[in-house]
Amino acid sequence: MTSKILIIEDEAAIRRVLSKILSEENSNYKVTEATDGLEGIELIKDNDYDLVLCDIKMPKMDGVEVLEAMKKIKPEIPVVMISGHGDLDTAVNTMRLGAFDYISKPPDLNRLLNTVRNALDRKSLVVENKRLKKKVSKNYEMIGDSELIVIIKNIIEKVAPTDARVLITGGNGTGKELVAHWLHEKSHRSAAPFIEVNCAAIPGELIESELFGHVKGSFTGANKDRAGKFEAANGGTIFLDEIGDMSLNAQAKVLRALQENKIQRVGSDKDIKVDVRILAATNKDLKTEIAENRFREDLYHRLAVILVNVPSLNDRREDIPLLINHFAAKIAKEHGGTSKEFADKAVAKLQNYDWTGNIRELRNVVERLIILGGDKISEGDVNAFASK
Repeated sequence: MTSKILIIEDEAAIRRVLSKILSEENSNYKVTEATDGLEGIELIKDNDYDLVLCDIKMPKMDGVEVLEAMKKIKPEIPVVMISGHGDLDTAVNTMRLGAFDYISKPPDLNRLLNTVRNALDRKSLVVENKRLKKKVSKNYEMIGDSELIVIIKNIIEKVAPTDARVLITGGNGTGKELVAHWLHEKSHRSAAPFIEVNCAAIPGELIESELFGHVKGSFTGANKDRAGKFEAANGGTIFLDEIGDMSLNAQAKVLRALQENKIQRVGSDKDIKVDVRILAATNKDLKTEIAENRFREDLYHRLAVILVNVPSLNDRREDIPLLINHFAAKIAKEHGGTSKEFADKAVAKLQNYDWTGNIRELRNVVERLIILGGDKISEGDVNAFASK
């Protein structure tokens, strides 16, 4: 896949060197040149670049001004600043303004290529995340007006606009991920990535690489540098689902990321600054896990600034009619049909079930009834098809 790279540099010799290095490194790099900041901004307005390399000291419009303008018109494009010897402090400051990284003149070959690869890797992750977010965001809606759900909605309204960390607890299938999504959607980070990591689904030996990335050769199979989830979530939110299943070693690194806003890729000693809001969820009793030395107490206290406990479906049965209607309409749309009505006796019978699988189980039962039941779901349909 072609990667479009724009070089904004007023020194022709530097432009030629950078363009030659990149073109020879990868035939899929399509390089465009701009001789000053104003020309660069006009090109950025009219084109979708995957990366911009921008000099700091230029006539007409310097690199800092270019960076600030880019963050307003194309914030998703990573920018690598090019600094002369006297520009190092300014280059470091541009990182605070949102630059991905900086390289010094004359450019070191390995440093330049590594930085370019990392920036392009990050861009592809951000683009993919935005694509997925557009696809799934409509699927996340908190349904219910029971007292327990109203309490959670009120907490979300108060906490979402802040950067406070939230620990979400509750059984499997209760909807912990919905709470995390709504905290992000209602935050000032909503336009930035939301990265979800299921800690229980990733083998222990790979969790660090998944979270923090790795450098080429750091372990068997690491055949190229790779950005991790923390870098992909930079500026946005990372959701660590089932964090109670994370290894103690990975917990220590997450703790450092919380304390210092820095991470290190596996196999590297280079610090990478990250600006990430962390939300976590677990179905385990972390106090018990701490007592049995399976979870770090200092990490628990860092994560549990705000605690949200998502109730089981059995504890909010008054929401079941609303949930049935919601799922019925959604499932009918997915199957290309019309929504079926549930008889009052059918709804009452479902309200009295023991929902050990919580909302996830209710959705499965509603789908089964819509596919197998009559035009109007009766108590008899429930008896015949909703058996567990």
